[in-house]
Amino acid sequence: MISGMAPKYYIVKNKILEMIDKEEIGPDGMVPSERELMNMFEISRITAKKAIDDLVKEGYLYRIQGKGTFVKNDKLNQDLVSITSCTEDIIKMGMTPSKQLLAAEIMPADQARMRKLQLSNGDKVFMVKRVYFADNDPLNLTTTYLPCKLFPGIENYDFGIESIYHILEEKYDTRITKATRTIEAVLAVDEVSEILKIDEGEPILLFRAVTLGVVNGKEVPIETFKSYYRTDKFKFYINQVK
Repeated sequence: MISGMAPKYYIVKNKILEMIDKEEIGPDGMVPSERELMNMFEISRITAKKAIDDLVKEGYLYRIQGKGTFVKNDKLNQDLVSITSCTEDIIKMGMTPSKQLLAAEIMPADQARMRKLQLSNGDKVFMVKRVYFADNDPLNLTTTYLPCKLFPGIENYDFGIESIYHILEEKYDTRITKATRTIEAVLAVDEVSEILKIDEGEPILLFRAVTLGVVNGKEVPIETFKSYYRTDKFKFYINQVK
């Protein structure tokens, strides 16, 4: 029986954290289910759920629908400074990358894309929407827009297989130079939560970026993208020097 002045859910939280700290449950290891916690600590399901929910929100645990709740693995992280593809990042982490192409089509550039990519009225963009996986777990949902006038025939490549950066560098002689990124915390809803296999309302990170590269001897915007990242499975870091 749990006793003492602290709330029961708080005591359960600390016990789970202690198990993680002592590596009684290792990275990506499954934590006891709500029912198991109810039996272990003689608590209600509401109390067990709150303890787990808090640890998920605080970044210690992550859920996989239909499977259970697991300890977050610190090796899933990405450098915020370097310009690399998600596939390259996953390989560097020693995991197996894969991706699924959800949509690819040419469309007129809207006002936002015209501004970010320095396009004019009537210019078109090639839109690519993909979900990336590490060891079969979905990590991010990314929608990329490329200016068609810089990359004629770009729609003929299969980006369910190909790397966008590889194609731009090898087929269009593009040298990627720099990128401007913004980051904001948002809640997963609708398509995003379904594709990333997380509950609606879960906190995620939304990246927006404009990437520049040298094309035909001139530095110009070559892509803009938005990318939704699962924060329960992925961490970001910045290397700083003095």
